[in-house]
Amino acid sequence: MTKRLRILSATATVLVALGLSACGDDPADKRDGGAWADGRSGTPATAEGAPADGAAPKGAKPGTTPSESPSTPPFVMPTKAKSAPAARKVVDAFKDAGLKVPNLRDRSKDCGPNGLGVGCAQLLATDAVSVYVFPDEATATNQTDVWGIKAYRAGAVVLNYLDTRTSVAEQKRYNDVLATLG
Repeated sequence: MTKRLRILSATATVLVALGLSACGDDPADKRDGGAWADGRSGTPATAEGAPADGAAPKGAKPGTTPSESPSTPPFVMPTKAKSAPAARKVVDAFKDAGLKVPNLRDRSKDCGPNGLGVGCAQLLATDAVSVYVFPDEATATNQTDVWGIKAYRAGAVVLNYLDTRTSVAEQKRYNDVLATLG
């Protein structure tokens, strides 16, 4: 049994070594920049994109390290549709109609790529309902389709009842208030 374990262990080691050697970078492969992404021959680049000898990459200011690819545009948060009411106006309408909006939180920062990433422009969450305002009706429709029966859309505004204990009857009251704002 011990001999069999040694053979299996040795075989696994050889297979891992072969797999890793096959994953190496080809310096001659210009499609992915090869090992010399800075364009110089003979000096491989480090993981940060700077040459291994510490010199700055071509075109970079001395003493700076690039934080992201120059071809990646910065993220810009979407803006709400002009015809859509603001999330705050929707929540205020709920209050005016006597509906509960417990534990109100502005989570608009979660609309972007580092949060939920659903593409909304505004997000106000309560324990009863979350109000999403999207940049257009098409995006709102797509997200409503994803959430299914736990969501209601009017224009570019979507009410989400996922992870709430709001009854179906109460959901209808929130939906009716939103429908009057559109």
